[in-house]
Amino acid sequence: MSSNKRRILFIDRDGTLIIEPPDEQIDSLEKLELVPDVIPALLELRDAGYEFVMVSNQDGRGTDSFPEEDFIIPHRKMQDLFASQGINFSAEHIDPHFEADKAPTRKPGIGMLLDYLRSGELDFADSWVIGDRETDLQMAENLGVGGILLDTNTGWKEIARRLCRRPRVGTVQRQTRETKIDVRVDLEGKGAEISTGIGFFDHMLEQVASHGGFALQLVCSGDLEVDEHHTVEDCALALGQALDQALGERRGIGRYGFVLPMDESLAQVAVDLSGRPALVFEADFPRQEVGELSTEMVRHFFQSLSQSLRAALHLKVTGENTHHMVEALFKGCGRALRPALQRQGSELPSTKGIL
Repeated sequence: MSSNKRRILFIDRDGTLIIEPPDEQIDSLEKLELVPDVIPALLELRDAGYEFVMVSNQDGRGTDSFPEEDFIIPHRKMQDLFASQGINFSAEHIDPHFEADKAPTRKPGIGMLLDYLRSGELDFADSWVIGDRETDLQMAENLGVGGILLDTNTGWKEIARRLCRRPRVGTVQRQTRETKIDVRVDLEGKGAEISTGIGFFDHMLEQVASHGGFALQLVCSGDLEVDEHHTVEDCALALGQALDQALGERRGIGRYGFVLPMDESLAQVAVDLSGRPALVFEADFPRQEVGELSTEMVRHFFQSLSQSLRAALHLKVTGENTHHMVEALFKGCGRALRPALQRQGSELPSTKGIL
C-alpha cells in the first residue's frame, strides 16, 4: 500500500507552468502567461492528494546575461499568482547552469532530488515528473518514477484526468502448498469469470461481483482432495487483497455500504472500508453443507476477506433454507460493497487523513 508515502509531482517551470516570455518582457507581470488549464488541473491534483515540487534549471542565472532580478521578480509574481488560487509548492529546486555545465543537479541528473530518494517517503508507484522536454522524461527514469511530457497531445486537462481518474484495477497471484490463485478485479468493469472447483462457491463469488458492481476474474486450483478449507480461505484472502490494491489510497470512495432479503431469509450486511479489519458474524444454519461448501466456511470466508480487504464487516442472517441464507449473505455483501467502492469525488473519507 502507498497510503503512508508522499505522492509527489516534480514539475518543470518554463514551458510547463508558465509560457516562457521573450527576454525583453521577462520582468513584466502583464506578460507572465500561464500554460493553459494549469490552474484547474493543479487544483484537481491537489484535491486528489498530490504534493507539488518545482524542479527547474535556469541557464546563466545570476550572470550579466541573466541578472538575478530578471529571474526573481517574475518568479515571485508567479508564486503569488499560484498561491492566490490555493496552489502551493512544498519545495522548489531551481539551480543556475550553463550550456557546458554537466553538474549532477542539471537535468536529466537527479542531484537536486536526492533527499527524496534518501527519505524513504517517496511513493515511486504514484509520483511523476511533468515537463515539456525529453530531459524531464529522462530525469523521471533516473529518479525511478513516472514521466509525463506536456505537449500538444497531452495538456494539463489530460494529465489531471489520467492521474485522478485512472482505472481502479487490482491483480493478485497467490501460491501456497495448498492453492494456486489468479485474481483480477476492475472496480469500473462488469462480469465475472470464476473457477474454484466448488460449484456453489463459484456461484457465491459471482454474486459478490455482480451485486458489488465490479468485474472479477478468479481461477483457483486447490487441494480439494483434502477438503474445501484452503480453497475458500485463500480465495477470500486473494480477493480482498485485489480489492484493496484496486482501491489504492481509497480517496473519493463511498466507504460505507449497507440489507438484503431473499425469500424467507433476511441478511443484514454492513461494511466500512476503514483500513481496519473486523468481523461480526451471526448465523445459525439449519444444514452443515450447501453443495460442496460447508457452512462453517462461510464465516471463515468473510473473516479472511475482512482481513485482506482491511474492512469492518458486520453480517447477520435469519431464515429457514440454508441455501437462501448463504446466498443472501454473499449477495448482501456485494450490495453493501457497491456504494462503498463507488468513486464519488477525490476527498479521503476520514478525519484521520488515512484509510
